[in-house]
Amino acid sequence: MRLVIARCSVDYTGRLNAHLPLAVRLLVHKGDGSLLVHSDGGSYKPLNWMSPPCTLTVEAPDAESARAGVLEHWRVTHAKTGDSLLVRIHDVLHDSSHELGVDPGLQKDGVEADLQRLLAEQVEVIGDDLTLVRREFPTAIGPVDLLLRDPAGGTIAVEVKRRGDIDGVEQLTRYLELLGRDPHLAPVTGVFAAQEIKPQARVLAADRGIRCVTLDYEGMKGIESGAPRLF
Repeated sequence: MRLVIARCSVDYTGRLNAHLPLAVRLLVHKGDGSLLVHSDGGSYKPLNWMSPPCTLTVEAPDAESARAGVLEHWRVTHAKTGDSLLVRIHDVLHDSSHELGVDPGLQKDGVEADLQRLLAEQVEVIGDDLTLVRREFPTAIGPVDLLLRDPAGGTIAVEVKRRGDIDGVEQLTRYLELLGRDPHLAPVTGVFAAQEIKPQARVLAADRGIRCVTLDYEGMKGIESGAPRLF
């Protein structure tokens, strides 16, 4: 990766045209060929960029650009669309290259698979004296996250989400309609379990006879979340 802090102007030409006037900016040229133009604000988002597949060529300025103080042109061209990014470098304040190696990728914690696994190990979060039948219980329209049995022999289908919205309730409703047709499973009730459940989803769930359970992921991992509790 090459990091260059330079006083430069930038012009994008292609499906749209855009211009960044002369200012000091950070230019990030990555190993995949992409170029990102950053200012000292705007958080993570670049002012302009060119995504791969693209190539960067460094050109000497023409006479007019040289008279205007341009040291060199960076021209980045997209291989498929032909869009181009032209960076006119006036002054270079910093220029360094770094070998980062192969990145292992982002390892997410608290995704739905983690919630499902923890909930399968702690079915008491859903209710007392429940037993796990299976995770990812197969149906003709997709797997149910958790299938549980209550002491009376009834079946509980659990849909697990990080953020529960109306679509999740609708999904669980379809599972309940299908599972309820199986005499070996009926009667079947539903539980919609999520770290955060939107008010509209709660209303719809109540209307469908589905119980909502808010999951404390940190607490289920055995880590004190710091959130105030009633008990």
